[in-house]
Amino acid sequence: MTVYVDPAIWPWRGRRWCHLRADDPEELFAFAALLGLPRAWLQTTPGRPWKDHYDLPEDLRFQAVALGAVEIDVTGAARLTRRLRDRHEARGTAEDGAPPDPAPSRAR
Repeated sequence: MTVYVDPAIWPWRGRRWCHLRADDPEELFAFAALLGLPRAWLQTTPGRPWKDHYDLPEDLRFQAVALGAVEIDVTGAARLTRRLRDRHEARGTAEDGAPPDPAPSRAR
């Protein structure tokens, strides 16, 4: 399993921010704890655990990389999202036991 950080390109409150993500939620929580981030700071979307992440300011991004997080670019972040979503959907149910969201319609 791996923990990832994307580029610190998101401006907010005078700083630049990035996202800390992982292949496995427990690994994400453990790595975030190493950085001093409480579990409650997890950014999550109900029913879409493949989007779970922590927001990191640029200075913590450097610390995350020093601790072993893998740097990915924006394209790599999109690929990670797809891979995590596909893995989740292959399991057949959401973490809460609900069926996964249907794929978007491609009707024209």
